[in-house]
Amino acid sequence: MNRLPLMLFFLRKKDQYRAFSSFSYKDSSNKAMESLFLKQKSVLSNVSVGSTIKFGVYEQDNVTSNGKEEIEWVVLAVDDRNALIISKYALDCQQYNNTMNDTTWETSSLRTWLNGAFYDSAFGANHQQMIQSTTVTADENPPYGTSPGNNTTDKVFLLSITEANKYFSTDEAGKCAMTYYTIVQGAVNRGYSTEGKAVCRWWLRSPGYLSDRAAFVNSNGAVNYEGYAVNLSDVAVRPVLWINTDF
Repeated sequence: MNRLPLMLFFLRKKDQYRAFSSFSYKDSSNKAMESLFLKQKSVLSNVSVGSTIKFGVYEQDNVTSNGKEEIEWVVLAVDDRNALIISKYALDCQQYNNTMNDTTWETSSLRTWLNGAFYDSAFGANHQQMIQSTTVTADENPPYGTSPGNNTTDKVFLLSITEANKYFSTDEAGKCAMTYYTIVQGAVNRGYSTEGKAVCRWWLRSPGYLSDRAAFVNSNGAVNYEGYAVNLSDVAVRPVLWINTDF
C-alpha cells in the first residue's frame, strides 16, 4: 500500500491547523486588546493632574502564562485634550546606552528601545493612535551645562532633570516602586521604600556631568545630577508620553 498520499494529506492538514491556530490566536489577542482599549478609554475624559489611569499593558509580575498586566500611569499635566503621563512603577531595567561612550538622548539605545520594542509591546493599534508625537527638548544639565544634543520627536521618552524637579517637588514624590519583572531584569533596591514597596533608581534623559553619563533619580527620590555611566545595567525605566484623551 502506498502511504505517501496519506502522509501528504496529514501534513497538509497539520500545516492548515498551524496556520489556523496562529490566525485564531492573533485574532483573539487583537480582540482582547481592543476590548481592553475601550475599557481604558472610557475613564480618560475626566483625567486630572495627580490622578492614576490605566493605559496599555506590559509584563509586570514575571509570570508570562497569565498574560501582560495593565500599566498604571500618573497624570503629570493636562493641556486641553492632552495628558502627560508617567508610569507609576518602574516597568523595566535597561541601559541608557548599550556602549560606554559619549551619548545624548537623541543617540541613546534607550530612546530606540522605548520607541520600538517597548512601544510595540505595550500598546495596541488603538492605543498607538492616542499617543502623540512630541517634540522632546534637549535640556542641559543645570549645574554642569553638559551638551544635551538636539531636540527629538518621540512617542515615548523620559523626563529631563528640569521636568523631574518640576513634577516631583519632594524626594518622597520622586521615589518609584518597581515591578517584580523589573527586579528580575536587574533593578536594584538600595534600602528605600514607598508605601511599603521597594524602590529603585530611574533614568532621566538629561546628560550627567560628563557626556558618557546620564542623570537619574536616586532610590531616595532625589535627582542625581552627576549621573551614572550610560551603560550601567541596574537603573530602571519610567516611560513618559502624551496622550490625546478625546480620541
